[in-house]
Amino acid sequence: QVFLVESGGGLVQAGGSLRLSCARSGRTFSSYAMGWFRQAPGKEREFVAAISWSGGYTYYANSVKGRFTISRNNAKNTVYLQMNSLKPEDTAVYCCAAKEFYVDTVVPAAGWYDNWGQGTQVTVSS
Repeated sequence: QVFLVESGGGLVQAGGSLRLSCARSGRTFSSYAMGWFRQAPGKEREFVAAISWSGGYTYYANSVKGRFTISRNNAKNTVYLQMNSLKPEDTAVYCCAAKEFYVDTVVPAAGWYDNWGQGTQVTVSS
């Protein structure tokens, strides 16, 4: 069993920054690919970013490329999402997800991941 807990959400003005964290407990963190997804009210859940088990491979949605950065610290069992130049359309509940996958790649699809956190709210005001 893998438990994921997100933190770092909040209210920020457009153009501001936030850093989300996802702390994981359970089995060896370093063998898991990790992803961030978001869901705004009335919209489908969408992929944001993902990172491979080693951190050597990352992948981003076009809508956040160049503004968001995903990273991980396997010693701390934590994955991060640094969000810069935030826009009102980034407002959503952000969830992290995990997939045990010891290959240096990721899949940007929600169905690929096995474990999910509860999410943290990010609100960007205009």
